[in-house]
Amino acid sequence: MRHSARVLIGLAILASLFSFIKFSHCETKNWATPDQYIHACYSDLPALFGDRGLNNHKWAYAGGEKAIEYPVITGVVMYATSWITPEGRHNTSYYFYINAFLIALLFIFSAVLLAHMKPNFWYLLPIAPAMIASLYINWDMWAIISMMIAIYWFDKEKYKLSALALGISISTKFMPVFLLLPIILILWRKNRIKEIFSYGGIVFSSWLAINLPVALTTPKGWWHFYHLNLSRGADWGSPWYALSLLGVHLTNLNYLTALALCAGLIVATLIFFEFATSPTLAQMSFMVLAIVMIISKVYSPQYVLWLTPLAILGLVNKKSVHAFWVWQSGEIIYHIAIWQHLATVTGAHFGLPDTGYALLTLVRIATTIYLITVIARTAVQNSRTDVAHPHARLMDFLFEASPRYP
Repeated sequence: MRHSARVLIGLAILASLFSFIKFSHCETKNWATPDQYIHACYSDLPALFGDRGLNNHKWAYAGGEKAIEYPVITGVVMYATSWITPEGRHNTSYYFYINAFLIALLFIFSAVLLAHMKPNFWYLLPIAPAMIASLYINWDMWAIISMMIAIYWFDKEKYKLSALALGISISTKFMPVFLLLPIILILWRKNRIKEIFSYGGIVFSSWLAINLPVALTTPKGWWHFYHLNLSRGADWGSPWYALSLLGVHLTNLNYLTALALCAGLIVATLIFFEFATSPTLAQMSFMVLAIVMIISKVYSPQYVLWLTPLAILGLVNKKSVHAFWVWQSGEIIYHIAIWQHLATVTGAHFGLPDTGYALLTLVRIATTIYLITVIARTAVQNSRTDVAHPHARLMDFLFEASPRYP
């Protein structure tokens, strides 16, 4: 094994251990509330083990409203690991250990994959503080790794494999579905129209093959995840919730969110057309998902696990690395803020009040917008070294003067 590979794996293992140490306080205190918020070590892994009946090996999608609020593959992982968890008084801790170990392996593999995709900036992943702080909150790494594989294969023009990986990722956590927008735009710009339909067909077919057995056998439990996301109001971390805490109460939130999402995706499309040459999916992924997460009705603390590798993939040169650290600072501040606010909500004698939490939520959003802006600007400028496509940019197409007629 090469020296650089040993360093890479060593750093990823250290990051996994540091994150485990952060969460271990809650494990020793049996995940007590509000202690788990005060010490910022809350995790869904033990919380849902008992609350969703997994400690009794209950099928993840049985029970309707008590069904798992995640897509199918995540539910299967949660259910399957309950069966290899030793019985007894400490079974909640064992369940956490088993899932944390698997998540650590996925994180290490993601670092290795990122080193292949972005050899100049891979080191940022295992030293990103917000990444380390959030690693064991949830099962999201299962979806993140398949998403990264889909991006890797797409940029290698292995479209069928990429589509299969994306279908698996969407079946694990629905967020990667928004990557279909840049995928369609990239293939359309390359004049590979047939590939668009082929890619979409494989994604849908793989998603359907994974979801249909669960949807047919336990339809209410399967639909619970989708119903929850469609019907939920303004929730933690969203700009809508922050505004409500500051006294700005908006009505018709579902319509407003849908409108804002359309506007955000239009912005991402305009950025795409600013590239003088067709960008890679790796370059576009952070911009698209970051915009979606800003607009979403909820921003869970573990969402930084999605954005960190994608932000690293989007970096073009060393001049843009400072923006990554500005954003990481905003994320780690928010990471502390959300838990201290929840500590207050759940009865702690101290914590972060509504106004402070709302303002720090907006700070996090501002740092994310800053990173999007820096990544977009540097990537677009870098693309313009190629002058072989004089009408590749949307602005050129709309506003460049045409020759006089006749």
